[in-house]
Amino acid sequence: MKIIGIVPARYASTRFPGKPLALIAGRPLIQHVIERCQAAKSLSEVIVATDDTRIWEVAQEFCRAEMTSPDHANGTDRLAEVAERCACDAVINIQGDEPLIDPAVIDAVAAALDSAEMATAATPLRDPAEYENPNVVKVVVNAAGRALYFSRRTIPYLRDAAQRSAVEQLAAFPFLKHIGIYGYRRATLLRLVRWPVSPLEAAEQLEQLRALDHGLPLAVVRVAYESIGVDVPADVKRVEQILRNAS
Repeated sequence: MKIIGIVPARYASTRFPGKPLALIAGRPLIQHVIERCQAAKSLSEVIVATDDTRIWEVAQEFCRAEMTSPDHANGTDRLAEVAERCACDAVINIQGDEPLIDPAVIDAVAAALDSAEMATAATPLRDPAEYENPNVVKVVVNAAGRALYFSRRTIPYLRDAAQRSAVEQLAAFPFLKHIGIYGYRRATLLRLVRWPVSPLEAAEQLEQLRALDHGLPLAVVRVAYESIGVDVPADVKRVEQILRNAS
């Protein structure tokens, strides 16, 4: 199976304009992401998909870069535009603001596409501060490892432990935190973006719920990885510290 990695990147971030070009340890954020993706064994190619020439000019120094329409509502639509003109069997959507993405996570999601049309990843939720944080998306899966639901609320509801502290509830059930990486069979991705926004997707503002709303099975691989994204300028120093500690 030929699998390509696509990194959607846009300049106009509300909280951090120009984020893909922000320097982290002397290198643009987008370069860090590209190099992590290129270390994955499953990807035959890495492509940056952007609507901004400034990002294109930097990204094409390190990998193939594709200009896309500025009218896309989200990264998935941008992904699909590039996938439609690529000869491949499957696509991995890697977030453009995760300079520390683990190549092993990419490979795990890619491997799940051998038996699934769509795949993503999750990791154990252990931090009490994230328990009720709506920006930390939770997922519940069935015995076959397929997603039952994603929510910004903490799921499932522990009826017998509902009055206990977050620490106690985390000890009582193996809650899962969603990691925002997605794998798609190419045909599945092109079909998905043609479906209208679903009621659940609109309610939670989570794109992956469109797949569940339309009955598309979504494999969830469990990984030991804590997603570290760059959302605001202050996150740059945090990532630089992690890089220094690692070296």
